[in-house]
Amino acid sequence: MAALEGLSKHEYKTTWIGWPGATFSDPVRQQEVERVLRDEHGCSPVFLEKEETDAFYEGFSNSSIWPLLHYLPNYMHYEPAWWDHYQNVNRRFAEKVIENAQDDDLVWVHDYQLMLLPALLKAAAPRLRVGFFLHTPFPVYEIFRCHPRGRELIAGMLGADRIGFHTFGYLRHFFATAQRLLDLDPELTHIRTGGYSTALGVYPIGINAPKFEETLNSPEFARRREEFCAVHGGKQIVLSVERMDYTKGILHRLEAIDQFLAGSKRTDDVRFIFVSVPSREGIEEYQALREEVEAGIGRLNGKYATLRNSPIHFIHGSVEFTDLCAMYSLADVALVTPLIDGMNLVAKEYLACQRDNPGLLILSEFAGAAEELFNAFLVNPYDARAVAETLDAALMLSPDEKRARNQPLRERVMRYDAQHWARTFINDLAASPASDSTVAGSDLMEARAAITHALSENKRLALFLDYDGTLREIERDPQAAAPSPVIDALLRKLQDRPGADVTLISGRKQEDLEKWFGVYPFSLIAEHGASARRHGQKEWEQLDRTVSYAWKAELLPILHLYEEATPGSFVEEKRTSLVWHYRQADPQFGAWKARELAEELVALTANAPIQVRRGRKIVEVTAAEVNKGAAVARLLEQDQDYGLALCAGDDQTDETMFRLNSPRLLTFKVGDGPTQARYRVAGPAEFRQFLQEVFTG
Repeated sequence: MAALEGLSKHEYKTTWIGWPGATFSDPVRQQEVERVLRDEHGCSPVFLEKEETDAFYEGFSNSSIWPLLHYLPNYMHYEPAWWDHYQNVNRRFAEKVIENAQDDDLVWVHDYQLMLLPALLKAAAPRLRVGFFLHTPFPVYEIFRCHPRGRELIAGMLGADRIGFHTFGYLRHFFATAQRLLDLDPELTHIRTGGYSTALGVYPIGINAPKFEETLNSPEFARRREEFCAVHGGKQIVLSVERMDYTKGILHRLEAIDQFLAGSKRTDDVRFIFVSVPSREGIEEYQALREEVEAGIGRLNGKYATLRNSPIHFIHGSVEFTDLCAMYSLADVALVTPLIDGMNLVAKEYLACQRDNPGLLILSEFAGAAEELFNAFLVNPYDARAVAETLDAALMLSPDEKRARNQPLRERVMRYDAQHWARTFINDLAASPASDSTVAGSDLMEARAAITHALSENKRLALFLDYDGTLREIERDPQAAAPSPVIDALLRKLQDRPGADVTLISGRKQEDLEKWFGVYPFSLIAEHGASARRHGQKEWEQLDRTVSYAWKAELLPILHLYEEATPGSFVEEKRTSLVWHYRQADPQFGAWKARELAEELVALTANAPIQVRRGRKIVEVTAAEVNKGAAVARLLEQDQDYGLALCAGDDQTDETMFRLNSPRLLTFKVGDGPTQARYRVAGPAEFRQFLQEVFTG
C-alpha cells in the first residue's frame, strides 16, 4: 500500500480491495470489520472461509503457481479441487470490484493470486481500465507450460488493458508463453485476443524512499544504531534479510559462508546476521526448509565458533522497521543471493540506508534488481566458491571505494522509488482507452446501417465470406476446423434470410468445401478462386483453364526441404498451389523458417507469373492470375442485380477482394494486421456476432 500513498493524496481517490487476513464467519462480525476497514482505512474486504484460503492461497497459488514462476517445478503440487477454489475466489474479487467501481475507473490487480481477475472484470464491465502487475518473475514457456491450468491463467491475465513486469526478460517470457499456449500471433509489446489489446510494459518497483529518509533522520534510529554498534563490538557485519523461502537461496548461502570461513583468518572479526521472516509455515516444504536452515546454522556455529565470536546470529521472526534500518546502516555487506527473485527490495532498502557509512551490496544476478543496480557485486548464487571470494574482496575495500560504488546506486534507488513506479504504471494505464478493441465501433455502425437499409429496401445482397480465420477460428490441425454447432446455426439462419446470397470462398480444396458445406444452398469458391460452384449447380467450373502449373514440379522439392528441416511442418499439394504449413511447429522457429522460405521462393520466381503468399502459419505458392478478388469480380459481373456486396477475410489472400473498386462493396478485415479493408472486426467470434445481429437479429 505504501507504493500508492503518494497517488491517493493528489491524483486519485483509491479503494483497496483484499482479503482481511483472517476468517470471520459471523455476519455481524463481518459487518463490523467491513465498517472499520472502509471508514478508517479506505478498504473493502473480501471475506473467505478457511477452506477457501487453504485451497486458494496455500494450495493453488503457493503450491502450484509460485514454484513454476520461480523455475522450481520439482516443488510444484497440484490438486484439481484447488482450481475450483481459485476460480471462485477470483470471481468473489470480481464481484467486489464491480460493486465498488464505476465506468472508466482504473482497476489495478496485483500478483499471481488473481491471474483470472482481469478477464472476469473485462467480461463484466468492458469500460473499466484494468491493469495487472506481476511481482514475481515470469519463467520461460517450457517451465510455465507444466501448469495444468496454464492456458486459463494466461487468458485471464490478458483481460487486462496493461500488464506490467519488473524486467524485460519476464515480459519476453510471458509474450512467448502467450504465443505458444494460446496460439496467438502477438506483437512484442501488444497482444490482441478476444477483441481487446493488452499492452505489455516494464516497471521496476521501488521502495518507499520518503519513509526511509524520515527514519534515518529520527532520534530513535540514531539510538538503536548506537546500541547495535556496542553489541557487535566493532566486528564487520554481513547482513542477510529475507523471507524463509526456498527461492531465497539460504542453503546455498550457508555453503558459501562455510567456504569463506574455512579460508579466512578473520573468523573472529566477521559476524553474519540472518533475519529470516516466517513465511507459509503451513506448507510442508517451508517447514522442512526451516529445519534444514536451522540445522545448517547450528553446524557452522559449532564448526567455527571461538571464545570471541559465534559467526552466525540467526533471527527467525519479524524486526521493527527502525531496528531494520539501523542494521542496514551498520552492515558492511548485504548478502542478497536469491536463486531467483522478481525484484528483491531488500537490496534497495539496504542501499537506501547507506547514506552516511556506505556498505557494499553482493547481489544475485538472478534477482530482477540486478538489471538496475549495476555497481553491486553480482554473483551466481549456485557458485559457492565465487560468492565466498566476492565476500572476501568486498570486506577488504576501502571506504572511498565503497562510496564510489554505492553513491550512484543509492541515488537511483531514492529517485526511482515506489511512488515513481506506481505513478508511471497508473499514468500509462490511464492513457489507454477503456477498451482498446480491434473493432472500430462507429465504422461498424455505419456498415450495419448500410446493410439494414439495403435489406429494408428489398435489395439483393451478396456475402463473400472466407472460412478459416473469418467464420471459424484457426485450428492447429486444419482438418479439425469443421463447422461447429455455432457456425452451423449461423449458416442455417443465413440461408433462410431472403435476399442474402452467400458465397463461401476459401483456400481449401473442392472436396473439403463439398464435405462441409454441400448441404447449404451456398455458392462455393475453392483454392482462392481457381474453381467455383454456383448455387443450384452440381458441377464445378474451372476459372483457371488457361493457367499453367508446370512450376509446381520445380518448387515442390524446396518446400519438402523446409518440411524436413522444421519439425511440426508439412506440405500440402493442391491442384493449383503448394502450401507449407507450420502451425504445429515451434512458433518462433516456424516464423523464421517461413521468412527464409518466402524469400527463397520470391527470388526463384521473380520473373514468373507466380505469387508467394504468407498467410496464417502458411507459405503458399500459387499462380498470380488465380486470386479471390478475380473470382469475386467475375461473379459480381455475372450478376448485376446486387444492391450491396460484403467481402470478409482475415489474411493476405483476402486483400485482392478488398482492393476491388466497387461502390457497392463493403470489405471487412477479421483480426489484426495491415489491410485495405474498410472495416475491421476483432476475430471470428465478433464477426459471427455481427452477422447474427445484422442478418438474423
